[in-house]
Amino acid sequence: MGVVGKPVVRADGLEKVTGRARFVADLTFPGMLFARVIRSTVPHARIRHIDLEKALAVAGVIRIALAADIPGNNIVPVVLRDQPCLAEEVVRYVGEPIGVLAATSLEAAEKALHLVRVDYDPLPALLDATMARHPESPHLFGEQNVFKHQVVRKGDPGQAFAKADLVLERVYRTPCQEHAYLETQGAIVVPLPDGGFEVYGSLQCPFYVQEGVAEVLGKPLNQIRVIQTSTGGGFGGKEDFPSMVAAQAAIMAQLTGRPVKLIYDRDEDMLCSTKRHPAWIRFKAGATSDGQLVAAQVEYILDGGAYSTLSPVVSLRGTVHAAGPYSIPDISVDTYAVATNKVPNGAFRGFGEPQVAFACECHMDEMARRLGLDPLELRRRNLLRQGDATATGQILCGSVGLEECLDRVVEAANYSSKVQQWGREQGALRRGIGISTVFYGMGLGAGGAPLARTGSHVQVCLDGSVLFAVGTTEIGQGMRTVLSQIVADELGVPYQAVRMAPCDTSRIPDSGPTVASRTTTMSGNSLRRACEPIRTTLLGTAARMTGKPSGELCFEDGFLVHCRNGERLCPYTEVVQEAGRNRENLAAVGWYQAPQTSWDAETGQGHAYLAYAFAANVVELEVNIQTGQVRVTRITAAHDVGRAINPQGVEGQIEGGSIQGLGYGLFEEVLTSEGRVSNNNFSTYILPTMLDTPEIEPIIVESAYEKGPYGAKGFGEQPLIGIAPALRNAILHACGALLTEIPATPERVLEALRKAED
Repeated sequence: MGVVGKPVVRADGLEKVTGRARFVADLTFPGMLFARVIRSTVPHARIRHIDLEKALAVAGVIRIALAADIPGNNIVPVVLRDQPCLAEEVVRYVGEPIGVLAATSLEAAEKALHLVRVDYDPLPALLDATMARHPESPHLFGEQNVFKHQVVRKGDPGQAFAKADLVLERVYRTPCQEHAYLETQGAIVVPLPDGGFEVYGSLQCPFYVQEGVAEVLGKPLNQIRVIQTSTGGGFGGKEDFPSMVAAQAAIMAQLTGRPVKLIYDRDEDMLCSTKRHPAWIRFKAGATSDGQLVAAQVEYILDGGAYSTLSPVVSLRGTVHAAGPYSIPDISVDTYAVATNKVPNGAFRGFGEPQVAFACECHMDEMARRLGLDPLELRRRNLLRQGDATATGQILCGSVGLEECLDRVVEAANYSSKVQQWGREQGALRRGIGISTVFYGMGLGAGGAPLARTGSHVQVCLDGSVLFAVGTTEIGQGMRTVLSQIVADELGVPYQAVRMAPCDTSRIPDSGPTVASRTTTMSGNSLRRACEPIRTTLLGTAARMTGKPSGELCFEDGFLVHCRNGERLCPYTEVVQEAGRNRENLAAVGWYQAPQTSWDAETGQGHAYLAYAFAANVVELEVNIQTGQVRVTRITAAHDVGRAINPQGVEGQIEGGSIQGLGYGLFEEVLTSEGRVSNNNFSTYILPTMLDTPEIEPIIVESAYEKGPYGAKGFGEQPLIGIAPALRNAILHACGALLTEIPATPERVLEALRKAED
């Protein structure tokens, strides 16, 4: 390998640190209008009347559009096609869009926005997800307010519980979490002379946006071109929601015939954008006296908010992973994604697993303690290993590095020594250490099988430089760097000679979404396929130039090399130029389809994911038992990534995900009052800062995945998942406070301490 497996300079690093990267807010077009969105101020009501007279009288206001003005269909397609672009007769959450206005200046648009008056007839609001299926609850979505019910049925948990020496049941709660990406949602839509539209936006999934804009405008897909601008973070929050933003701007662009810019401010973004589903989990598990897990039964309720968005597929991933990375013979899981009159929830790093993993991993610690075992030992006795079956009956045939992750993280953290020394201390400050083990299904899995394909285009220019394009997006995760490394090694050119073109739906066929830790594997494999015919062509040219068999030749770091003796025969560019003179094709398209998965919805059995990434985490902390304050001092995290294409990038993902997981476990919680988000800014929504960031030791474990590029498998979402439960388990070890709800605020810690004393 040339650069695969080595740290390199980030491909997009220089443009971002120098300020040259252009985000959607940086763009402007001649005649551009500025849009703002009219939003509901109540959680559930019929729209009686909308008064636009004063708003239209504001100087500079060009047009206001309501649902009746939408040229195409009033729908933003996701999974169930239930969410309108603009509310028509009924509003179902605070912040739901009712209309869009456009003006020649942002100031005029803001002034007009505050002059719009909407009269409502209030309707009963459903604000508690656990009450969604109650007979007396308002019906928002079907008779039981359930977007999706998912199950796993493996064996007979009832019989297994009857034979278990210990059966423990608890209820856990996890909060609604804000993505807190640096760049807010935004889009610009530009009408074209031929009747088409260009869409520029901060987004993860350009083909979702293309479909959403085409739907509301009533246009064919080939008239909608989506170009991703530099994107300041996503974490799942820019998966489906940008379709709504772009559609709103597109309506005004169609009606006015002018470019329209729509950028949400932070308060608006946090008020109405999708978030991590808050969850209620009832977890029951049984074990023998020697610590062998025999059964698990899980009821998992996800608060989906007013519309389904991605809740059906979020709940599927949570269902598959509900019993954790353990070999358990008998399992039953029931997951419900339910409707409430709150802001819709959708994709967020981990995608339905962090909530249920919190419950599972907390449960494992308490069971171990009740059995007189170290929590580490209970995990060792039950870990999934190669040849074992998951909860869905999938046999793990390879790339199972969980045991190595656990061994290495325990050694690096000096876990056994600290678990003995700590937890018995006196005084106000008590130290604790906690552990967690998690796994994460790579790719879209059986639930997203129709989208599990990816295209790419590679072109070798006549000066030897390389340009490639893919249908997945760089959102800060390092995709551009990793894919450039793969292309460089496939063609044998220096890393610096490779450039990725901006993601553009006119360049590449629909390649599915940039989600589910799928980009390295899917786009990486697609690029390898595109590079293969180009490399073959160039080696054929090289064979004619040198008189040597093409099988004895290769390209390394910009040179033609004789593979047997390593002799450098000529620069790579000379071969490229000779191929050009011979009119050879030095461009190719790559296409990759994920291997087949399977799923039986009635039993929850099947080959749910292509492969799994694994991780073990250790969190060390101090608890002040007088104030309830928790300070995390160290995180050690080991992750099986198959193969680290860019080790530095892998370490960055582990560090960033760990901090995000720390925020989830310790600080972050979207609060609502009568259905309205009440802490919708960064002064009231508490995020971890540099002062809260502990020492983090990332450990890379490489258990190669045979179908991944160079053995790599996606893992980018996984680093967040195991931190909150390890943190909670460390609190339990430090002072005996048994938390069943996060974040672990001082108030919750003190309450748990009081209960422990009782």
